[in-house]
This record gives sequence, structure tokens and C-alpha cells, in this order.
Amino acid sequence: MRVSVIGGGSITDAQANQAEAVGRELADHGHTVVCGGRGGTMEAVCRGAKAEGGTTIGILPDVNRDDANEYVDIPIVTGLGHARNALVPMNGDAVIAPTGGVGTLSEIGFAGIYDRPTVGLDTHDVSALEIDLEIVATPAEAVVAVETARDEIPNS
Repeated sequence: MRVSVIGGGSITDAQANQAEAVGRELADHGHTVVCGGRGGTMEAVCRGAKAEGGTTIGILPDVNRDDANEYVDIPIVTGLGHARNALVPMNGDAVIAPTGGVGTLSEIGFAGIYDRPTVGLDTHDVSALEIDLEIVATPAEAVVAVETARDEIPNS
């Protein structure tokens, strides 16, 4: 399964450790990581996935593949700037959303539009919106939650 991981481009060390753990868990479960391909959460999740032999895809906002972080296996350039935020959740079968800013919030919204099972890990409160966002406490719980949610969708 492809799992999109969305989160901030500028994060704390604790948030980086959490995102890296998400990447390790995803790779341990045989999943491919999809992300925005740059720094912060994106780099940390890719680093974690690569540490466990996983595969990573980075959907970049600009037109230069070399702008991807060093842990991205497959860089996809878009030239769309922030509009590429729609493509990150679209290209995953499910979404994990650690903490982040307004870009992360937009990606959570697109995950809802595209009916992707979405799991939050210290992320935005979107309870007032019609978005099914399951909140979990650990990276391991996040991976189990996206697997469980994906298994419950017919024809997935």
C-alpha cells in the first residue's frame, strides 16, 4: 500500500523523531511512503523508511528533481507550488498526518475530498469539519490504523 505522510516543512527534533518512526513503521509493514519530497516531516519520514529498506516517493512543488531530499527514491516534479498539496494525499491509499502548518491542513482537506482514510498524530483539530480523521498516539498505532481503515473499504 502507498501511504501519504503529510506534515510541516519546519519541525522540532521531537517531531522529526516521530516522523522518522512513522517511516520506519511503514517500511517494516511493507508500505511505500508518499510525501512532498522536501525537508522537515517529509525528510524525516523518508529517512526512517530508507533506514528499514523502504521505498519513498516525493511529489515536489517545483520543476527540479534535485530539490528532493536525499532519501527520496522517486522524485516527481510538478511545477505547481503549493497546488501540489492536492497530489500528495491523492497518490496514497491512506494518509498519516503528523503536526504541521496550513499546508498540512490543506492536505488533510484534500485527503477528505479524495476519501482517503486519514490518521492524525499530534495534528490539527478538524472535528468541526466533515473529515473522518482518526487520532492516535504513536507511530505504530498510526500504521495499524491506516491498514485497518484501508481493509474496511470495498475494492481497495
